[in-house]
Amino acid sequence: MSRVILFHKPFGVLSQFTDKGTEGTPRPTLSAFIDVPGFYPAGRLDKDSEGLMVLTDDGKLQARIANPRHKMAKTYLVQVEGTPDAQALDALRRGVPLKDGMTKPAEASQIDPPDPLWPRDPPVRFRKTVPDAWLRITLREGKNRQVRRMTAHVGLPCLRLIRVQIGQWRLNQLAPGAWRFSTENGP
Repeated sequence: MSRVILFHKPFGVLSQFTDKGTEGTPRPTLSAFIDVPGFYPAGRLDKDSEGLMVLTDDGKLQARIANPRHKMAKTYLVQVEGTPDAQALDALRRGVPLKDGMTKPAEASQIDPPDPLWPRDPPVRFRKTVPDAWLRITLREGKNRQVRRMTAHVGLPCLRLIRVQIGQWRLNQLAPGAWRFSTENGP
C-alpha cells in the first residue's frame, strides 16, 4: 500500500533531500525536515516558492502525481505586484505564450488576501506606491516556474507563491516546515 507524506515547504528550502549544486554554504533541503527513509518528492517547488509538497514511497504514484500527461490539478495562491484587470485574468485563463511554448488554459481569479497567512522570512517587499493583489491559479501542467512566468507575462510580477493543493491533497493548516502522513487515498 502506498504511503504519502504531505509537507509544507518553507520559502528558501530546496525540494530535494541533498544540495548537489552549491559550493560553500549548503542550502536547506527536505532532509532538514523529513527523516523517513524511502520517500521521494512527487514534483517540485522552486526554492522561492512555499506550500504543499507530496512525497511518496510508491514510484508509480510519484509518476502519476508529477507527470503532466496525467493533468493532476495544482492550485496556487499568488501575491502579485499590481492590480489584475479582466484582460490579464482572461489571458491566464486562455493560456499565454512563453519561451517554451503556449501554456494550457488555467483557472484564474482574484481573491481576498489569505487569512490566516504565516509570515515569510524574508518578508515580501512592500512599496507604498505600488498596489498588490492575490490570485488563485489552478494548472494542469508543469512548466518550469510556470506561474511566475505567466503572471509576469500579463504584467503582474509574482511577489509570493504558495501551493495549496495537489489533486485531492490540501495544505490546510499545516505549518511551514511541518509534515504529516496523508489519510486521503491517492489518485
